Amino acid sequence: MAKLRTRRHRVVLSRSAGGDAGITVVLTILGVFMFLPMVYAVSQAFKPLDELWMYPPRFFVRQPTLKNFTDLFTLMNDSWVPFSRYIFNTVFTTVMGTFGHLFLASMCAYALAKIKFPGGNFVFKTIRSSLMFSSTVGGITSFMIMTALHLVDSYLAIIIPAWGATLGLYLMKQHMDSTVPDTVLESARLDGASEIRTYWTIAMPMVKPAWLTLIIFSFQGLWNQGSSIYIYSEQLKSINYAIGQIMAGGIKRSGAASASGVLMMMVPITVFVISQSNIIETMGSSGMKD
Repeated sequence: MAKLRTRRHRVVLSRSAGGDAGITVVLTILGVFMFLPMVYAVSQAFKPLDELWMYPPRFFVRQPTLKNFTDLFTLMNDSWVPFSRYIFNTVFTTVMGTFGHLFLASMCAYALAKIKFPGGNFVFKTIRSSLMFSSTVGGITSFMIMTALHLVDSYLAIIIPAWGATLGLYLMKQHMDSTVPDTVLESARLDGASEIRTYWTIAMPMVKPAWLTLIIFSFQGLWNQGSSIYIYSEQLKSINYAIGQIMAGGIKRSGAASASGVLMMMVPITVFVISQSNIIETMGSSGMKD
């Protein structure tokens, strides 16, 4: 039987100092290895054009320059659709899709986790099964539905599918099952609280890591969305689409493309770093593995 020791009033398995050091070294090496692509992307953004196409390629920039960023902003200003319009489209659809998804997914998760009704288990099994299918599988069906509802070439064609994403609902339901005690909800109901009040004032604060994780996943998916089969008007397209057009301009725009890639990844990475502890806690409670 392993020797036990107490740390902060918890009983944990003891581990040798050599084992702790070995695990730390391995995790450090893996962390550095996973961080290298980001370092390389930043290095590419500051390379002059001759270094970008140098063979063999160099990992780090030798003569850093800001010309790639100035070229990027020049191309943005020369666009016949103002670049601020692309930014607005992306921010608007990202914010509306994310918070609409949070509201609907959390309410549905509360009903499935804490309210017993006929067919509830079947509904949840159906939702869980939907996670096995890529959105590409239902692409034709989704397009037919959007066409029938006259939502093609509008913001709603991006926002409404984001509301119906099932991953966030699954995470919220699993987290509510393990985090929100039924006794607390029963006490609130006995005190006269409605289901809406119980959901908003009791259940939601208890599952804060889950809905923060949901926000991050939905935000990253919508922010990184490129051209859409539902959007035809240039005035409604996203910033990723505009950057894709810049990247398609040939070798001369390679520097601007590298700079745009760094700018686009800064926002989701920042959001992820701020809330990474909540993501880890949610995944542990839901039973999911990355």
